[in-house]
Amino acid sequence: MRILLDTHALIWFLTDSPKLPTKIRALLLASDSELFFSSVSVLEVAIKHSLKPDLMPCCLPEEVRSFAESSAICELAFESRHAVKIGELPWLHRDPFDRMLIAQAMCEELNLLSHDENVIRYGGSIIGF
Repeated sequence: MRILLDTHALIWFLTDSPKLPTKIRALLLASDSELFFSSVSVLEVAIKHSLKPDLMPCCLPEEVRSFAESSAICELAFESRHAVKIGELPWLHRDPFDRMLIAQAMCEELNLLSHDENVIRYGGSIIGF
């Protein structure tokens, strides 16, 4: 299964957070799972960390990128065709980072793993937990 991790799912996975359910962690560690993280997630962490560093004290943007790469998670760059897809999405959610991840997942035919109920509302290949 090809899985794009939402930003919070990526952070929880990389930091071994108990917020990530055991069943989901097992899915991510399964031998047939191919994992991806988005450059959008690094951007989101960078912006949120610069605005409120105390909210993400253990997850600097360079740490997220470094951890993901060392865990053999493939980076997915945000491209113009992903931006075009955002314009086609219904307005179920207004968070620009989440909308970018949803569009990337759709364009790349990836399953998007998310805990965000607003993201899960998009259905399709969203794996909600």
